[in-house]
Amino acid sequence: MPAALSRALQLLAVLAAVAVVAVLPTYLELFTLMQLTLFAAMGVLALSLGFIWGFGGILSFGQTAFFGLGGYTYAIAAINFGDSTNAILLAILFPALFAAALGYFVFYGRISEVYLGVITLTVTLILFNVVNSTAGDAYTIGQARLGGFNGIPSVPTFNAPYTPDAVLTPEAGWWVTGGALIAVYLLMRLLLASPFGRIAVAVRENETRAALLGYDPRLIKLGVFMVGGAVAGLAGALYVNWGAFVGPTIFSLSLSAEIIIWITVGGLSTLIGPVVGCFLIQFLTAKIGSQQAFNANLVLGVILVGFVLLLPKGIVPTLKNALLGLGRKAKRRPAASTAARTQIAGAE
Repeated sequence: MPAALSRALQLLAVLAAVAVVAVLPTYLELFTLMQLTLFAAMGVLALSLGFIWGFGGILSFGQTAFFGLGGYTYAIAAINFGDSTNAILLAILFPALFAAALGYFVFYGRISEVYLGVITLTVTLILFNVVNSTAGDAYTIGQARLGGFNGIPSVPTFNAPYTPDAVLTPEAGWWVTGGALIAVYLLMRLLLASPFGRIAVAVRENETRAALLGYDPRLIKLGVFMVGGAVAGLAGALYVNWGAFVGPTIFSLSLSAEIIIWITVGGLSTLIGPVVGCFLIQFLTAKIGSQQAFNANLVLGVILVGFVLLLPKGIVPTLKNALLGLGRKAKRRPAASTAARTQIAGAE
């Protein structure tokens, strides 16, 4: 596919996504719109792991650590500030700094990728147990009581920038969350097209060769890890805004595993794949939960095994390869017809 045509199709897809986000509140009931808002927030979370795993080669089993930190940071800051604007910024900044500190010891300590997954998983467990043990009046940050296993209820939702009285409606909340999903997707595409993104992919492919070319793979991986932490923190803020509540379950291991399933189903080394997998799996889980006919975790396990065995590349890469194959066949047919007509004319 020519590069110009590919860029044009991508632009059309983005414009179509913006149009869908803009008009959906007009056609959907409030319950369905709120459900899609949750899906979009989780789509941002899926992009955070899809970026560091698919393009940085860093498999984090504990991505919910940054997701939970972003959620708690937003809740505490929003309660103390009485305004969501700076709270959102802190929800992005704090997980990024935490990822920088954790990534520094991991990457500069030359810990293998297997142990990286174990470390991030352990950090998630530690954060879950720490937050779960903060019940009581003694555990407060400013005006915010952490609440332990009960969590923090009645968290202020998003408001217009620096206007606390202008609280966003559910429709506006959908526009913000859906817009954030599109914005994160576009920013990641721009980042991958930049020199940093190209070097990150080169480090993923061959770390030794990238080092011989003069790049520091540890620094590049640290940068990728920080971006993933920041995006996961934003997803945490969007999630808390959706439910106006945050609790220790935001650090759950089941959610960490589910993110990996989203990416496996949608397709690794793509940006749209994690979003597709996230929306599809969440939709199926919601349907199964409403019918109560099957165990949702059992279904997720079957889906994961099925995709690993039958569609190891995921939905998006498989469809892309199929479309490219059809395009090549369509190009060969006119060429074959021309050759046949030439042979017939020569015979005559």
